[in-house]
Amino acid sequence: MTDLKNIISLTLLIFSIPLTVYNQDNSTYTLKVLGVVQDGGLPHLGSDRICCEDHEKKRYVTSIILINNETNESYLFDASPDINEQLNFMGKGIKKNLKGIFLTHAHIGHYTGLMYFGREALNSKLMKVYAMPRMKKFLEQNGPWSQLVSLENISIIELNNNSIIVIDPNVTIQPVEVPHRAEFSETVGYKIYGPNKTVLFIPDIDKWYLWEKSIIEEIEKVDYALIDATFYDSSEVNYRDLSEIPHPFVIESMELFDSIQDEEKNKIFFIHLNHTNPLLDNESDQYKFVKGSGYNVAIEGMKLDL
Repeated sequence: MTDLKNIISLTLLIFSIPLTVYNQDNSTYTLKVLGVVQDGGLPHLGSDRICCEDHEKKRYVTSIILINNETNESYLFDASPDINEQLNFMGKGIKKNLKGIFLTHAHIGHYTGLMYFGREALNSKLMKVYAMPRMKKFLEQNGPWSQLVSLENISIIELNNNSIIVIDPNVTIQPVEVPHRAEFSETVGYKIYGPNKTVLFIPDIDKWYLWEKSIIEEIEKVDYALIDATFYDSSEVNYRDLSEIPHPFVIESMELFDSIQDEEKNKIFFIHLNHTNPLLDNESDQYKFVKGSGYNVAIEGMKLDL
């Protein structure tokens, strides 16, 4: 019971205490980080690392939420396995006024939270789910997700690469396709255009050089960039075949970004961290090195005013 109380206290702390708010200007819209960890979460199944044995260090799977501060209407980006806790801690008003969910791809940390919209849980009515064509087909033709469609718990709206979705006269969303393991669906990141600021959200990509776009040029076009930082370097996953799980190492990204101006580096927030990633520990040498080099590491509860 004591451990449970500690977990609850920690979670409340993460989601209720105001953390860093960037460019606070009484904006109508705020983007809030609900989770920063790779699909498997933390604690991580099968791991005997100290970080996974200490339940007080629970962290949530990567997801962000866009909130209209005047109406409490919100849009979720990725439906993580932790969605139940993540939305509950956002409060009744925001949870009640969830208007849609934008999915990036069909890997477990990014869509399986949809299960909670079924009749075993919320039993929602035509919740809008925005998905690329293969992702839409995957949900419609495979159970249990197809049941969400047939029971009208969700309504899938098909996206296309670089299309523009207007959710408000002052807010538009743009999916941007990126190269990533495509067993079941395409993978997209999103550009979120707010009234004053723009965010680039790419939680998963294979390698920057495989993308037809220049990540440096894309960062120049936005005010914030939340980008894939699954692994810090190769040493933390020397027990896995990296060809099966390609991602840009943080040290590779930093080397690529070495020549850009400090103000550009400060736009970057590393996110989607594997449970092995030392950036999850703000006392680690790697964390201090990244921060000292001018970059940011995303944390749960972080707010970006748009």
